[in-house]
Amino acid sequence: MKACDHHPKEMQQLCVSLVPIFNHLQPEEMLEIAKTTTHAQYERNDIIYGAGDQSAHLYIVHQGRVKIYLLSESGKEQLIRILEPGDFMGELSLFTESMFDHYAVAMEKTEICVLRRVDLQAFLLKYPTISIKILEEFGRRLDRTEKLISSLTSEDAEKRIAAYLLELLDGQNDQTLTLPMAKKDLASYLGTTPETVSRKLAEFQERGWIEQTGQRKIKIHHIQALQEV
Repeated sequence: MKACDHHPKEMQQLCVSLVPIFNHLQPEEMLEIAKTTTHAQYERNDIIYGAGDQSAHLYIVHQGRVKIYLLSESGKEQLIRILEPGDFMGELSLFTESMFDHYAVAMEKTEICVLRRVDLQAFLLKYPTISIKILEEFGRRLDRTEKLISSLTSEDAEKRIAAYLLELLDGQNDQTLTLPMAKKDLASYLGTTPETVSRKLAEFQERGWIEQTGQRKIKIHHIQALQEV
């Protein structure tokens, strides 16, 4: 972890304004929160925190990307999610002094804003709407987790990959999407192998359902076929 060379106050204010749990507040209220944050920079593959570390801070991704994963006893990664600018992690520290059971690792050069639990708890009392926003995010994450668990336990790889493509496409006007992660990480997330992901995407393309147009870019030609899978 390296200290950031930029202007800390400007970076912290921008960082807070990216986060859905804070950006509904007035500018002066966001500035008040920003003043309590610290700023840190990580290089690719740097561990931000690991399993067994104390959970006492809220981490906000300002720039870059972070992957959250569990590590099995055999050493195999199970990707849980990928965080991008405006996403946050470590939120369970709000409610209990516990230890993390997962890892947070920078996928590229990443800048993080860190807010201490004691400061955040004070802001929750002062601005109760933050609590509602956090609960909304908890609900979204729980829904995604339940869908992932259901997929891993009851569907084959082809169904999981088709469902994932449809999930990425949901809400987009354009039918071209960009995979947010490398196939290795996507395989970990979907509980399969990189070879299976590549093979199934190639099969989808041969059937005319999709077109792989570039690195991680996929154009969907036949939504109904994916839905039927």
